[in-house]
Amino acid sequence: MSTELRGLNLSYRYSGGKPWQAKPATAALTDVSLSVGAGQSIALVGSSGSGKSTLLRTLLALHKPHAGVVELDDRPARAGSVASLRWYRRIVQYVPQNPAGSLDPRMTIQQLLQEPLHQLRVRGDHRRMIQEALERVELDPAHVRRRPGELSGGQNQRVAIARALVTSPKILLADEPVSGLDLPLRNTVLDLLGRLVTRDRMGLLFVSHDLAAVAQLCQRTVVLSSGRIVEEGETARLLKEASHPVTRQLIAAVPGLPAMSESAKHTVMADSQSSYNRSGLHGRNGTMLLQP
Repeated sequence: MSTELRGLNLSYRYSGGKPWQAKPATAALTDVSLSVGAGQSIALVGSSGSGKSTLLRTLLALHKPHAGVVELDDRPARAGSVASLRWYRRIVQYVPQNPAGSLDPRMTIQQLLQEPLHQLRVRGDHRRMIQEALERVELDPAHVRRRPGELSGGQNQRVAIARALVTSPKILLADEPVSGLDLPLRNTVLDLLGRLVTRDRMGLLFVSHDLAAVAQLCQRTVVLSSGRIVEEGETARLLKEASHPVTRQLIAAVPGLPAMSESAKHTVMADSQSSYNRSGLHGRNGTMLLQP
């Protein structure tokens, strides 16, 4: 049976201040549903504050939703103890935005890749698993004796991906994995992720504000705004024929994307002002919030 991760009707609220403060809770997610299965690459895009990080943490079973459920092949995955989630973490793994923040500089690459195998109690030949994970990201296995500070930024990003792959997961949740990389390294990582989807039939949820990367990598795109899905569909069609003002603004802000149709293009400026306050695309000082 093909593996599928589903978030069904997810809602999440952040507490309104201190326990003694009578402030209303803030809705971070409202009735959000999405799925990613084997061989699928799904993009999750939106401005800062749209709910991307909250949804990602909920799908990782780090947040307990106030409504809805996260399921892996019809089995609920609920936030809980390390032991109760080992089965889930072996199959659903996370690629962080900033490998420098997730790779302990005191540990060797060997130790960093051994850690999830030990924590998740994965049986088998760990040395072979580590070598295979490094080969999948095209990193020389001789690097196992090195530490993150001895590697380049691009090599450390590959180590972070290898660390996610070492348990042989079926689904990857990647949080802005090419943010901050220069163009050659960015393209290398995108090619690597693409091969994992097409060659290894891995499911990928690619969280990003980089619509050019989304266009290159993802089959389908989900647009989030103010904690709600406002548009979704096949990536090529959505980028060319976006129907929601938030999607149009995101596209218009990125040069070099496939051109929108003339009808969509003419409505961008009109939509921009009407949705200025409600879309979550602007900070208090009016600046665009398109950076992570």
